[in-house]
Amino acid sequence: MRALQASAPKPRWYLVPVRVLLATVTLTLLAFALGLLIGICAVAGAAKLRGLEPNFSLAYRLIAFPAAAAVAGIALAATTVVEVRAYRRAKTLEGIEQQMRA
Repeated sequence: MRALQASAPKPRWYLVPVRVLLATVTLTLLAFALGLLIGICAVAGAAKLRGLEPNFSLAYRLIAFPAAAAVAGIALAATTVVEVRAYRRAKTLEGIEQQMRA
């Protein structure tokens, strides 16, 4: 009686864009949140030093949005490369596994 061997699930090409978009959106939202936090602290600190009322819309326009846009581009490129490599590696390993069974 042969022992049952657990094998990895078959790679599916249509899941690659889903994972890329999910990772990109997650990283973009995280960058926006961190940029907004840093922006609010910076605007509040600068307003306190100058003795003015803080204008927090500057934190959105000048810090959080550009930071999130930059991270979105980088995350999209990086996760695309990582996911395509992982897909190709899984396909290759699946082919090797099928050859070993035959």
